Amino acid sequence: MIRQAAYTVEPWCVREQSLDLDTLAQSESVFALSNGHIGLRGNLEEGEPHGLPGTYLNSVFELRPLPYAEAGYGYPESGQTVINITNGKVIRLLVEDEPFDVRYGELHSHERALDFRAGTLTREVEWKSPAGDSVRVRTVRLVSLVQRGVAAIHYEVEAVDRPVRIVVQSELVANESLPDLGKDPRVAGRLENPLVGEESVADKDTAVLVHRTRHSGLRVAAAMGHEIDGPECTITSDSFEDVCRYTIATRLQPGQRLRVVKYLAYGWSSQRSRPAVHDQVIAALAAAKMTGWDGLVREQRAFLDDFWAGADVEVEGDAEVQQAVRFGLFHTLQAGARAERRPLPAKGLTGPGYDGHTFWDTETFVLPLLTYTRPEAAADALRWRHATIDLAKERAELLGLRGTAFPWRTIAGQECSGYWPAGTAAFHINADIADAVIRYTDATADEDFSRDVGLDLLVETARLWRSLGHHNAKGRFRIDGVTGPDEYSAIADNNVYTNLMAQRNLRAAADLAEDYPEQARRMGVTEEETADWRDAANAIVIPYDKRLEVHPQSEGFTHHARWDFENTPPDHYPLLLHYPYFDIYRKQVVKQADLVLALHLRGDAFTEEEKLRDFVYYEGLTVRDSSLSACTQAVMAAETGHLELAHDYIGEAALMDLRDLEHNTRDGLHIASLAGTWTALVAGLGGMRQYTARLTFAPRLPPGISRLAFRMRFRGRRLKVTIGHDEVVYELLGGEPLEIDHYGEPVRLDGGAVRVGVPSLPSRPSPTQPPGREPARRDKTVARGPRAE
Repeated sequence: MIRQAAYTVEPWCVREQSLDLDTLAQSESVFALSNGHIGLRGNLEEGEPHGLPGTYLNSVFELRPLPYAEAGYGYPESGQTVINITNGKVIRLLVEDEPFDVRYGELHSHERALDFRAGTLTREVEWKSPAGDSVRVRTVRLVSLVQRGVAAIHYEVEAVDRPVRIVVQSELVANESLPDLGKDPRVAGRLENPLVGEESVADKDTAVLVHRTRHSGLRVAAAMGHEIDGPECTITSDSFEDVCRYTIATRLQPGQRLRVVKYLAYGWSSQRSRPAVHDQVIAALAAAKMTGWDGLVREQRAFLDDFWAGADVEVEGDAEVQQAVRFGLFHTLQAGARAERRPLPAKGLTGPGYDGHTFWDTETFVLPLLTYTRPEAAADALRWRHATIDLAKERAELLGLRGTAFPWRTIAGQECSGYWPAGTAAFHINADIADAVIRYTDATADEDFSRDVGLDLLVETARLWRSLGHHNAKGRFRIDGVTGPDEYSAIADNNVYTNLMAQRNLRAAADLAEDYPEQARRMGVTEEETADWRDAANAIVIPYDKRLEVHPQSEGFTHHARWDFENTPPDHYPLLLHYPYFDIYRKQVVKQADLVLALHLRGDAFTEEEKLRDFVYYEGLTVRDSSLSACTQAVMAAETGHLELAHDYIGEAALMDLRDLEHNTRDGLHIASLAGTWTALVAGLGGMRQYTARLTFAPRLPPGISRLAFRMRFRGRRLKVTIGHDEVVYELLGGEPLEIDHYGEPVRLDGGAVRVGVPSLPSRPSPTQPPGREPARRDKTVARGPRAE
């Protein structure tokens, strides 16, 4: 596990001041670079030692069988697993024939820093070989946010105190050996040698490797080129099926340096020929060389300057959360910046966790951040869903339903979940996608998207709900036998979250069909069908326990026996790894926010009194065996006036990976939790909601935070909200005048700063959590027991 001491606390970077081999794999995830198309884990340039090698291309996967003890109708036959593709990070160094390896000789200093404003990973090392020769090595690495297929490394080696012979070997390597990651269900399936060589070329200027995957039939190309600055040197090249290598040899005097700029280009296709993908990476490499190293660095900084101008969050009074929220913003941007109609995996491109699959995490936790900070990336993620709509229709038809049944977990659009109660039955993913469409269209007023993408997604998901649910004898619309966000309750009737999100989906589909009647008619939508959607939405069942005066998570949930929390050992969490599902399913125990997530996303459907009672009730049942829970609990703790508790949950969400709270950061970052930190601050402490096309705010700070400021984009404008304990300042930084709501009162923004007060808060007793499942507070340096995603 990572302890906080592993990194310094700085506002704009994560810095590791010494190398800890015991946490190498976790740091490789933390220091990963990506642009949504290419992902490079933060492995050491020399290749060894490593925790988990990783170079990824978005949507490059291999097929693998999904075995079942007992087969069943509709079970997916094969899964999709992200693969480690050609590694271009490797730059080996020999000092007087001694390989540079931090495990040998003397490591006098070793520092790495991930810079959120520059978009680079830097490394500075001073090392003395076993033979007594000292060198300094400095590297700067970037994955271009501007040139989609390009990455680059600036590598510099300096002789320290006496002349040394230096050999640098720069490589492209495919089919690297991978460590055994164990049997934890959260990690990826291991695939040996997934790439079959098709081309290997290395001449004096350029090297190219082209491979295809054995079963999925995807073609992958990688290319490298170099610029060399230093003393006279000799250069040779060689190539094999899985390796291309440039070898540079020279002699350095004390204080003299050899500089190598390594340009990398990546591309892949499921349809284009070998010459086509070869030419694609050659072209990308040419563009990178034309730009040059300094140009790539300038482009990267300009891209990020523009992003931070409409996305930055400032937190005064909590330096760890300040660092962590920018860390989360940076990695969420990396996950989606240039994904361009490809999925946003749960781990981004930082590791192989969950086989590289995309879940509902994207639409519910990641896209809210992108919608208000980089809306074009949110639109592209939804366009990817739209591109898979035919596969979702086929899946629905297989299940005997109309419309779309989007997959619970996937890379290319096919269902890859082998456990149907937590997969197929979790139909709420369809409403989550619809919710993301509604949020995006309301936040951007993008009519082209609404007409060409949003309408299809809303109509087909609405058709799913109408065929999945039914009107009972009393005319009430029921959705039975589904699994909500809480995977510790499966195959339940009338899950409140699912029903309320479906209700919103049905109404929005009817509204949009009326806005674009011609396009709706082409889809076969009739007035009778839209009226049917509205009838179902108006009659939908929302269970309520009058005795307890709370909403049961699903019908009958509050009649179940409570889980025996007092006699559950701390090391028996997550429960799913220590108890049978049949026992978990029939008890009142909540893996992650479910009803409480409904309080946030459909807060317009509850009264303030209902929110207060519901939040307190479910705090006592929620064990957070998922990283997706803390951010939502932070939002509702803030809304219900439990501000210090909200602050604790913000700390847990924010430090999920910087402290490795779930002991699985090595497999990749928890992108949804990182994005959820932004939500916890902006929607929680900032009280930001958008239930219609109008933004509303109800901000309030806990004692431990003296000031919170955040920037966001909305309908072509840039806003800044600055929150103190007694006053809030709203500013329009760019764009046309805008009217917002502050605690229900209209506030007009037309270019100047508007100052308004913060109402006083009634004192309320803090709710309690199950024993031992209190939030992982920020002042703790040791993580609690592991939890599952």
